[in-house]
Parts: sequence; C-alpha cells; structure tokens
Amino acid sequence: MAKILVIDDEKSIRDALRDILEYEGYQVDEAKDGQEGLDMVLSAPYDVALCDIKMPKLEGLDVLLKAKEEGSVTQFVMVSAFGNVENAVEATKRGAFDFITKPPDLNRLLVTVRNAIEKANDVEVIKTLKKRVYKKNEIVGDSAPILKVKETIDRVAPTEARVLVTGPNGSGKEMVAKQIHEKSSRFKKKLIEVNCAAIPSELIESELFGHEKGAFTSAIKQRIGKFEQADGGTLFLDEIGDMSLSAQAKVLRALQEGKITRVGGEKEISINVRVLAATNKDLKKAIEEGEFREDLFHRLNVIPIHVPALKDRATDIPLLCDKFLQDVSEEYGDTQKSFSKEAMEHMMKLEWTGNVRELRNVVERFVIMCGETIQVDDVKLYAGMGI
Repeated sequence: MAKILVIDDEKSIRDALRDILEYEGYQVDEAKDGQEGLDMVLSAPYDVALCDIKMPKLEGLDVLLKAKEEGSVTQFVMVSAFGNVENAVEATKRGAFDFITKPPDLNRLLVTVRNAIEKANDVEVIKTLKKRVYKKNEIVGDSAPILKVKETIDRVAPTEARVLVTGPNGSGKEMVAKQIHEKSSRFKKKLIEVNCAAIPSELIESELFGHEKGAFTSAIKQRIGKFEQADGGTLFLDEIGDMSLSAQAKVLRALQEGKITRVGGEKEISINVRVLAATNKDLKKAIEEGEFREDLFHRLNVIPIHVPALKDRATDIPLLCDKFLQDVSEEYGDTQKSFSKEAMEHMMKLEWTGNVRELRNVVERFVIMCGETIQVDDVKLYAGMGI
C-alpha cells in the first residue's frame, strides 16, 4: 500500500484529500505545517507528499528543497491556490514531480498521484540495483596495502584528477576504476571501458575516436568512438601499455585539448571526459624502450594507485572468500557455504598467481563441487584445477 503525506495548514483541505485518497486505497498521514511535514518526510518513507506552498513555519518550496538536500526520494506534488507559472517553474527546479492548483480537479489529482507513485517505485528499484552494483564492485579487505588503496580512492574520486592504476593481472584494477567513478560527481553518467589489449592496433583509433563513413574499406557507416560515448562521464583505458604509439599520440592530444577528430574526419569535437587508465606493465621501462610516450605517461599518472598482488595481502583472503561465497550462492540460489578452519588456513598458504580473479573462480568451483562445509581436502583437490 502506497503511503502519502498531506502537508497543508488548512484542516478542511487535509480532510478532503484524506477522504479521497483513502477511498482509493492509499495510506494517508497529515502534517499541519511545513516544519512538521519536513520532519515526517525525513523520519519515515513516503511515496508521495502533497505539499501546499503557502504555509506557516516553513513554506512548501523550502520543505521540498530541504527534503531533497537530505536525500529524500519522496515524490513531491506541490499544491497551491496561486497557480502561476513562476511557482510551477520554481517547484520543478527544486525537484517537484508535479504542480497542481487548488481546488484540485479530482481526476487530475488521482492521475498525478498514480504517476508519482510509479516514479517513486522506479526510484526505489534503481536505488536497489545501484546498491547491488556497488556491493559487487566493493573492494574487500582490511590489510594495510588495501586500506591505502581505499583511502586514495576516497581522496581522489571527488576530484577531476586522472588516475593510473597499476598492478598484476587479476588483482582488481577494474574495481578501483569503478569505485572512483561511482564516488565521483560523474556517477550519473556512463563509465565506458576499453580493453586496449583486446583491440587490434589497426582498429584502436577507430574504437577510441570513431570514424566517418568511407574512412576505410569496411567503414560502411559513421561510428561514434568511446571518447564521445563517455562525454560527461568517465573513460577507463584498461591495459593502456598495449596501445600503439600512433593511438597514444591522439589520446595525448585529446587530454591536452579536450578535443578529438574522428578517423577520416576533419571536424574537431569537444569532449568532457575524465580518463582513468590501468596497466600491468612497467611503463617506465616501456618508455626507456620507446614503446610508450613519456608525455602521455605524465598526463595519465597524476594520481598513481598500485593494487597489490593477493600474496601481498593474504590476510584479506578470508574476507574475500566470504564475499565470493555469498555472491556465488546468491547467483545459484543456493545456501551459503563455509570453510573449515583448516581449509581456510590452507587457502591462505596458496600462491594465487591469478590473484583475486583466480580466487573468485576457485570459490565458485567449491560452491558447485563441495558440501555445506568446504574441507581442507576439497581445497587440495579443487584449488589447483586448470593451472
């Protein structure tokens, strides 16, 4: 049952709206002034608030503004006897779902309430999905090296600084990039990922910058590149050390000037992109060998973050195993399993050359192949498979 809060200083209006809404099957609460209404919105979850504009103690538009500032997802429908354009525009600017005049038309009121409830449900679903995504991308661990990584993420994420993430394969560099994006002011926009190692060198420029129709033999139509797709958001260049020198030169120009040109095109296109990069290579050595541009390295390496190998954070293995057991059990709809003490001790002694990625795959193998409690013999039998 949807919950609706009626905020109005006129008792007759509150009574009339309550009768109408309760007849439609809604749960209705009342607030006699703006301050009481704000307190109620912030203390209990309401789907919709029908809020008068002119009220004592706190006017309706201020209630709306303060509620949104506090993160309330309640959908506000502003109600006023003064149905002027200025009020409607101001209410919309402050985040109101709709604006209706007194006395409200019954059909218009009910349609607006139903639409606002649908919007509230959509917002709640999106919040739940975001929480799941955030949990999935959460960096797990409390070892000194991983705490340093988390601290750096928290410091750099709100800024526009470029970040170069280094570390061995499977250590979680992609997770770091996702965390930076999710904690940044760009989180509402896209995070576009490009694996530079997976794209042939002759196609990398088209992938990054796009191309015009007829730019080359197979260019049968115009293509929008990753830089343009990420406009307003974040571009994550994974395995940047595998990018060709010609592509590196164009990336450098894009970072310096904030402009790109599609392959086969002449028009300069302005872009607003935050670039994060990652590599498992030693870029300083690549610079010495002429395989990577030093000027690009310095452009990308404003804030360096090194993700340690799993062997250098072995104390995090129990926490990681618990998370992976939970994640995999939810995926398979199975009861969450656990490790015996001896099995976990053995897990912490293994090499894990594939790092966190390998650990996750092995835990999934345990969930499929083992009983309710994973024993040390299970670890010895299944942990080394496929190596």
